[in-house]
Amino acid sequence: MNISIITIGKLKEKYLKQGIEEYLKRLSIYAKVEVIELPDEKAPEQLSEAEMEQVKGKEGERILSKISDDTYVIALAIEGKQRSSEQLASEIDKLATYGKSKIAFIIGGSLGLSGEVMKRANDTLSFSKMTFPHQLMRLILLEQIYRAFRINRGEPYHK
Repeated sequence: MNISIITIGKLKEKYLKQGIEEYLKRLSIYAKVEVIELPDEKAPEQLSEAEMEQVKGKEGERILSKISDDTYVIALAIEGKQRSSEQLASEIDKLATYGKSKIAFIIGGSLGLSGEVMKRANDTLSFSKMTFPHQLMRLILLEQIYRAFRINRGEPYHK
């Protein structure tokens, strides 16, 4: 299975980088996992609704350029579907069983994802109704993907 985490913005925090590297190492025995970092669109603090859509649109174009037609896309969005770890594991297992060997998880920038990216997504995922920094979501997502593989293999993992 090939899993991509396509994300907007550069990761600067050393502690997050270390955690992400750890989970990428752990995941390497289960799947090929890559993190694709795309530049965020520079924008002033105060934006109009139209300017926000323009920023999301430009970031969305970058995201869509990294997704092939045969990739199953899961967009992380606050309004997405909430699942338990076991449910996520089951869905990843079903995708593998039915020949969806390429999965891309999309993490947008600070303004979220464009409508075009949301239309391309086959599914959505929300970890909470709370807002998290998109840099932290990379680590949380990788941990949950790792947990999913452990669950699917019947391997022990702390609860």
